[in-house]
Amino acid sequence: MSTMAKSRWADDTDDAALEAQLKKEKEERKRQKADKARKLEEERLAREAAAAQAAKAASQGEQGEGGQDDANNAPRAKRRRLSPDRGTPAAGPAHESANSNSDSKLLRFEGGGTFGRCRSVENYDKLNDIEEGAYGWVARAQEAATGKVVALKRLKIDTTDRSGLPVTGLREIQILKDCDHRNVVKLQEVVVGEDTSRIENIFLVLEFVEHDLKSILEDMPEPFLASEVKTLLLQLASGVAYLHDNYILHRDLKTSNLLLNNRGQLKIADFGMARYVGDPPPKLTQLVVTLWYRAPELLLGAARYAQAIDMWSIGCIFGELLTREPLLQGKNEVDELTKIFELCGIPTEDSWPSFRRLPNARALRLPKTTTTKSLIRAKFPLLTSAGASLLNGLLALDPDCRPTAKDMLEHEYFRQDPKPKQEAMFPTFPSKAGQERRRRKTTPNAPIRGQAVELGAVDFSGIFSGRDKEERGGGFSLRMV
Repeated sequence: MSTMAKSRWADDTDDAALEAQLKKEKEERKRQKADKARKLEEERLAREAAAAQAAKAASQGEQGEGGQDDANNAPRAKRRRLSPDRGTPAAGPAHESANSNSDSKLLRFEGGGTFGRCRSVENYDKLNDIEEGAYGWVARAQEAATGKVVALKRLKIDTTDRSGLPVTGLREIQILKDCDHRNVVKLQEVVVGEDTSRIENIFLVLEFVEHDLKSILEDMPEPFLASEVKTLLLQLASGVAYLHDNYILHRDLKTSNLLLNNRGQLKIADFGMARYVGDPPPKLTQLVVTLWYRAPELLLGAARYAQAIDMWSIGCIFGELLTREPLLQGKNEVDELTKIFELCGIPTEDSWPSFRRLPNARALRLPKTTTTKSLIRAKFPLLTSAGASLLNGLLALDPDCRPTAKDMLEHEYFRQDPKPKQEAMFPTFPSKAGQERRRRKTTPNAPIRGQAVELGAVDFSGIFSGRDKEERGGGFSLRMV
């Protein structure tokens, strides 16, 4: 009887022994790897503990050697300050003296809700173009769902600039979202185009206001009455005071950026050059404010300035409301300075003590005579003494001598007769923004960010030649022969 042959593929005892040996070797390698990782972790913890103990010992040694005074005067090591949980009182005597119920806002982001996608600009139907400026174009539009008329401002964005949304656009959105004042235009929302891959499709939805002061002044057959000028100036000063109280500089106040609705309410608009400024103000760019409304310290290269530059612009607007044309229409920076000196007088160490320290003032050649004074009173003979005083203060060469917006609101000029006219009694005008495309004006545009201006050596010594032979009266000149 023959037995069945064993298959040559069957496992024998040698195969089983080899498999057991390989398994044992694999487990041993895994154990050695775990032991090595544990030893490395223990060495790292030991080094950190030794370093911390050495630092503590060194700190205690320095305090022991230097005494209590040195310990008090030594700079403390910087550490990150973390805000406590809401409603949890912080320990320490400093907190015991404070209100324990107050919430700490240190390093805490106060979110007013959840972030979501912006609405589409397709929710608005464009009606007509209004105007194009240095930082965007504005159109009149209507919300499709509600029929509400709004102003739609598209931000100008350089698609070749790899930095993305310009800082001017970010500042304008931030400031308009933060502002809530009856004399500041309201931002309703920010919308985007359907093609979100194109960064230039960003729009600001603003409240629609029928007029701007520039267009009204150009079309009026007669200038504003004195009572109407006072009402407009009071509203302008109120809005600017609100901005300055919240550390905001507008930096481009002019009549084309002041809107007026059919109820006599003025609103400050176009915050493309505005920014937050602390106290004291930091070093800022000099090329701000449209040329005809730019303060002399900016033209002379001041790197630090404050609210006084906005007050100079208000002075220029004041004069424009009286004459219906810009007060200082310079062709360039040098010509603008010439017109300022002709109207407001030549700066001296008495009238403007620090002007010679400005960068662009060192090379100026000024007349040697000191008899040239401000001609504002002669240029506006119908203005009352209080009105002339206010205009002289706003157009003071020395920025420290200009009144603040709050001071302007309390000026005697607004308490004299005729009293400011009620807003509801203001005349109404046909709305160019609502009916037709606004024609381009000859006024200069706002400065472009990044430009630089250097005056160089300029000779102003001859701008008053022959004036010593003139006698000036109320609004006329008489040459003596």
